[in-house]
Amino acid sequence: MNFLGTELPVIQAPMAGANDSEMVIAVCKAGGLGSLPCANLSLDQIRKEVERIRAATDKPFNLNFFSHTPPNENPEQEANWKKRLSAYYQEFAIDLNQTVPVPQRKAFNEEMCQLVEELKPPVVSFHFGLPHESLVKRIKATGAKLLSSATTLKEALWLEAHGCDAVIAQGFEAGGHRGIFLNQDLSTQMGTISLVPLMVDSLKVPVIASGGISDVRGVKAAFVLGASMVQVGTAYLFTPEAKVSPVHRKMLKEAKTNETALTNLFTGRPARGFMNRLMREVGPISHFAPDFPTAGNALAPLKAKTEPNGSGDFMSLWSGQSAGLAREMSSFELTKLLGSGM
Repeated sequence: MNFLGTELPVIQAPMAGANDSEMVIAVCKAGGLGSLPCANLSLDQIRKEVERIRAATDKPFNLNFFSHTPPNENPEQEANWKKRLSAYYQEFAIDLNQTVPVPQRKAFNEEMCQLVEELKPPVVSFHFGLPHESLVKRIKATGAKLLSSATTLKEALWLEAHGCDAVIAQGFEAGGHRGIFLNQDLSTQMGTISLVPLMVDSLKVPVIASGGISDVRGVKAAFVLGASMVQVGTAYLFTPEAKVSPVHRKMLKEAKTNETALTNLFTGRPARGFMNRLMREVGPISHFAPDFPTAGNALAPLKAKTEPNGSGDFMSLWSGQSAGLAREMSSFELTKLLGSGM
């Protein structure tokens, strides 16, 4: 047993839209810490997912939330972004005024905190820093262990000072959204092999290595660097429990020949995913992209039009840099395999 109460030092990364309770249950049963991404779920959906988890296992699990500042409405910014994309709307004969529902990425709030107090999950984690200190105190009062991601030593020290029981060192190699929150300067971001020992030497709380870990070699390397646990995301996208589209799964299978890059086009915040047409033609980072999480609103009609034809040109295809090292297997098998590297 480790400080989170799991048999294995393996955390399955929360992947909004790509995993639900099915993966969480499999990981927990294997002895790891399964993580349920909650930012895109309603309160009732979170409650039902937790009911499923607890009906299937009594092992510890993690509820993950976003703690960004919700953006103010900015019609001018939205209009400029649509103008930048207008040639694609014309190409696919889509009305510029057409809207398509998109998953909501909600910031942790009072209602979510009340739900945490009701459900009392063993572990609660955050991305993009932490919510207000009053909410943090209430979470910790439930007895939950508190985690959050840091992309720099400065962020890690901030998280430790504000109540985190452990810090997730998110290396530059990691797929999905960067947990960056004290500033948005991507030039300061570090790789896992440099970030982990720097945090281990500077923090009093345990450090969890994340980014570029897709096989046993990565796990062993993380422990040599001083990590207490590892958090793995991309490798779990290869499992049958992953809720990814056929287009995304195809890209993962071809990972050895597919490049990844950081992009803000799909949500407004930098996130790592496979290069596609939009990223190549617009550039992975654009100052036209509206604030997180609204950038995806204008892309939704393009995605809805092209994805049914097997195209990933206008959709986010999150992946870390080490996807080419991952192999297809169940979440249970993957957790056991990664745990063997301890």
